[in-house]
Amino acid sequence: MNNDYLLEVENVHAGYIKDVDILQGVNFYVTPGELVTVIGPNGAGKSTLAKAIFGLLTPHTGTITFKGENIAGLKSNQIVRKGMCYVPQISNVFPSLSVEENLEMGAFVRNVALKPLKDQIFTMFPRLSDRRRQRAGTLSGGERQMLAMGKALMLEPNLLLLDEPSAALSPILVTQVFEQIKQINQTGTAIVLVEQNARKALEMADRGYVLESGRDAISGPGQELLHDPKVGKLYLGAGKAH
Repeated sequence: MNNDYLLEVENVHAGYIKDVDILQGVNFYVTPGELVTVIGPNGAGKSTLAKAIFGLLTPHTGTITFKGENIAGLKSNQIVRKGMCYVPQISNVFPSLSVEENLEMGAFVRNVALKPLKDQIFTMFPRLSDRRRQRAGTLSGGERQMLAMGKALMLEPNLLLLDEPSAALSPILVTQVFEQIKQINQTGTAIVLVEQNARKALEMADRGYVLESGRDAISGPGQELLHDPKVGKLYLGAGKAH
């Protein structure tokens, strides 16, 4: 265990069926305030890793240390109280509630004044401010993704886990969502970004991990991975990295 790490994943094996591990000895770490991205082909274990970190899946072996404490085996609601939030790819807002009510639900474990927190979110996401009384189910895909992130930020987490935030969005909305992620990170919140859009994710990451068959096959600074010929060929849809 390294005390300089906010999050450390050591030799984690995990899966959904007994004796069938999707993650096969993953090692991974995040330092305070860092933006770390996880890329790799479909089925490599990216979302499984996010779920294991956030307590939606209990590792069969290995340790997951957050702020110096082994959290492997804890429930998600216990992990939230320790300062970590997770935004899943789908079903990440309450569609029948308004934008403002969704934000209030995001702070359910906190006993603090909500108005200053909501004001911060509305400043960060002006589009949500314009739609604060609108039902979340009527928002566009990009707006819904912004609301999901805003809802998580109501807890002022030390670490935000984002699972495929750009999935099914138009190119313009993808750019907007990535800008918002960068802005959130610049406020000091550490982010783990699990993402199919490998090029955009690596461009803004401090560090990146390439998962392959449930293992951390390659890791390094984002810009380094972006220009690594092997990464370019396999994951960036190019014969060579640009």
